[in-house]
Amino acid sequence: MNTTSTKIKNSFATNINFKKTPGVKALGLAVLLSTALNGFAQEGKKGKVNIGLVYPVSTNGTHAALDTNVFSLNALVGVSAAEKGLSFAGLSNIVRKNASGTQFSGFSNHIGGKASGAQFAGFINTYGGGNGAAIAGFANISKENSDAQVAGFMNWTSKNVSAVQVAGFMNKAADVKGSQIAGFINVAKKVKGVQLAGFINVADSSDYPIGIINIVKNGEKSIALATNQNLTTMATFRSGGKVLYGIIGAGYNFKNKDEVYAFEAGLGAHFFQSEHFRLNAELTAGSLQNFKRGNYFKSTFQLLPSLRIGQNLEIFAGPSFNFVSTNTEEGKTLQKHYVKSWDRKDNTLNALFLGYTGGLAISF
Repeated sequence: MNTTSTKIKNSFATNINFKKTPGVKALGLAVLLSTALNGFAQEGKKGKVNIGLVYPVSTNGTHAALDTNVFSLNALVGVSAAEKGLSFAGLSNIVRKNASGTQFSGFSNHIGGKASGAQFAGFINTYGGGNGAAIAGFANISKENSDAQVAGFMNWTSKNVSAVQVAGFMNKAADVKGSQIAGFINVAKKVKGVQLAGFINVADSSDYPIGIINIVKNGEKSIALATNQNLTTMATFRSGGKVLYGIIGAGYNFKNKDEVYAFEAGLGAHFFQSEHFRLNAELTAGSLQNFKRGNYFKSTFQLLPSLRIGQNLEIFAGPSFNFVSTNTEEGKTLQKHYVKSWDRKDNTLNALFLGYTGGLAISF
């Protein structure tokens, strides 16, 4: 056996009693089989190979927390000062300083310094900063990040992000030079990119927020009152940045007797903006309800030329193109003329029709 293998075997034997530690014999055999990998690592001064069960039951023993490794394989938990290669742990990798390789763990990766490689964890990644992707089943938590963060629930970065954050529920960062994509909410300061949320975006400045509600400090918020050709009158809240904005509203239909309660939500964009004029393009989805039986759903695309009067008042009106799906008698007779219509076997009318919308808005 070569010098390297002898050193590893002696180191491993020093820290483990094979006779008194059940199940470790198999681990010892795995260590001896890794001599080809250890040959180039243990002889050099730049890094080691650490194989073990849980700290300090490993080839690096009690000294593991001070070592820099080029390869780590731990059945449960691995501890090291730094990593410069692959790290595998059944439960958790704990790196006190920097990691320039890739970390895989069943539960968590914890890097005290900078993570320059990718991190994959079943539950959580925590690190000081990094330029490698971090992917976790639940959360990524860091001071700053310059590569992608993907988490099932949350990405939380206390400083800046210069890449994309993708989370099932929430993204939080300071300044963002990239994009935030969340199932529910994004929170940031200055955003140079897109914020896409299932419900709400919050920022100091963000020109391209895509969400139902967008609370942008340097953006625009308004309350509007509008009606259409079928006398569905809506009070809506519009909020967003200089270009994109979200829409949410409720209202009443003055034509029906039963299905009178109206709701809508959607997205809009400003075009051709000047001091007194701009063109708003909006895509909304809405419904009329009596909260009993029957359905009336409508999707609308509308172009609304807008005239600004003073600093806070805006008057708008324009054409709309609509798709409706309804199985109620009031819903079917609400619109008199259709561009195209077709009935389904379940007594549902699907139809396309042209309409118009007009109203006024007060911004604040």
